[in-house]
Amino acid sequence: MQIPIQSSVYFKHSYEDWLENNGLSISPFHIRWQTAVFNRAFYSWGRRKARMLYQWFNFGMVFGVIAMFSSFFLLGKTLMQTLAQMMADSPSSYSSSSSSSSSSSLHNEQVLQVVVPGINLPVNQLTYFFAAVLVSGVVHEIGHGIAAIREQVRFNGFGIFLFIIYPGAFVDLFTTHLQLISPVQQLRIFCAGIWHNFVLALLGILALVLLPVILLPFYYTGVGVLITEVAEDSPAIGPRGLFVGDLVTHLQDCPVTNVQDWNECLDTIAYEPQIGYCISASTLQQLSFPVRAYKRLDGSTECCNNHSLTDVCFSYRNNFNKRLHTCLPARKAVEATQVCRTNKDCEKSSSSNFCIIPSLETHTRLIKVKHPPQIDMLYVGHPLHLHYTVSITSFIPRFNFLSIDLPVVVETFVKYLISLSGALAIVNAVPCFALDGQWILNSFLDATLTSMIGDNDVKDLIGFFILLGGSVLLAANVTLGLWMVTARSCRWTT
Repeated sequence: MQIPIQSSVYFKHSYEDWLENNGLSISPFHIRWQTAVFNRAFYSWGRRKARMLYQWFNFGMVFGVIAMFSSFFLLGKTLMQTLAQMMADSPSSYSSSSSSSSSSSLHNEQVLQVVVPGINLPVNQLTYFFAAVLVSGVVHEIGHGIAAIREQVRFNGFGIFLFIIYPGAFVDLFTTHLQLISPVQQLRIFCAGIWHNFVLALLGILALVLLPVILLPFYYTGVGVLITEVAEDSPAIGPRGLFVGDLVTHLQDCPVTNVQDWNECLDTIAYEPQIGYCISASTLQQLSFPVRAYKRLDGSTECCNNHSLTDVCFSYRNNFNKRLHTCLPARKAVEATQVCRTNKDCEKSSSSNFCIIPSLETHTRLIKVKHPPQIDMLYVGHPLHLHYTVSITSFIPRFNFLSIDLPVVVETFVKYLISLSGALAIVNAVPCFALDGQWILNSFLDATLTSMIGDNDVKDLIGFFILLGGSVLLAANVTLGLWMVTARSCRWTT
């Protein structure tokens, strides 16, 4: 059975006329809308301060050409990094290095990375992602439009589109005018998009740096991190755990004044051996009780056999330098004590003190989290779990009616805008078929090789092989990047 709008010739034509009159075009997986409403604004921008725009787009042209050739180096480096990660993540090496690689990946990510919503892009951040994609695309096309008007190319209209789930923007230029202008003028137009994306990314970085100053009348920073969300499956949840609105000032003896401190402290705790706590001999004797120690599968020692959630096995060296183990109530053992590595660190207060160190599994840590005025939280687990299940911000509201989420929303959106606008500039600069890089390369070759190579066929052949190389390099990066993302996702789920 056919849909009535298709079966009726009258309604079919009316529907098509309505789409055309409203600038809409609908096809499978693609919706496109074009309008001339903004033409006056574009012409106003393109004809204002002509000399300044001339210099502005000259800078953009230089940037575009440099970016085009630099993209080869960047894509090559990214491809080598991806291949190295594939080798490092192979089954033979994964078992011995899974934890260390997961920790190091926090701060050693690639410059370019394939993003797949729902896999390596959290679903709860899709709004930021798509909004940043749309803004970056609009700014990109505004650059092309203004540059085209500046070079006397007729501007037909501006539009936005939705391809599957990805939004974007475009400008409609009169092709005949575009072909009649000089190669240098074409370069200014073709480079304007990635130039504007690059500038947008720089402005985003500046806004991110100045955000504490911008929000200073309403939020203050530098005193700790504020908890904005604790995941339901987080090990930090509990009566004496972390709650939204708590202000964390220390992780162990590591001071925390902002988000960067929080991440660095967790990294330090994860990489360095478990820290110990000073305890007097009398308190140790009073709290400890007879236990039977045994080895875990990873080689560490366990000595608490009652499966208590409050007791932890500790190791220490006695006065004869013999290593002993004892099961102690964790909170009483570590509360109001200084941290240590050896017994010598505890000799400042009394010679009868011992340094007791939690005897935990290889990658597990006992972390004392200070969030005054509440009692310290004692966290036992992998530091990365704390990193991934607790959301924080450096901005503390000055007034109770202010939202603790507003700075996080602004900061997160700006970070996505920096990443995606920068990525759009880099990827579009690649000399690849159907990207801006193709037209930048063609115009550049026309401007530089026409006088040296009289035969256009030779020049076109040079351009073709460069485009082919750029296309293959980009395709290899995308293919291997997708494979890496999906393979890691499958590994984590299994």
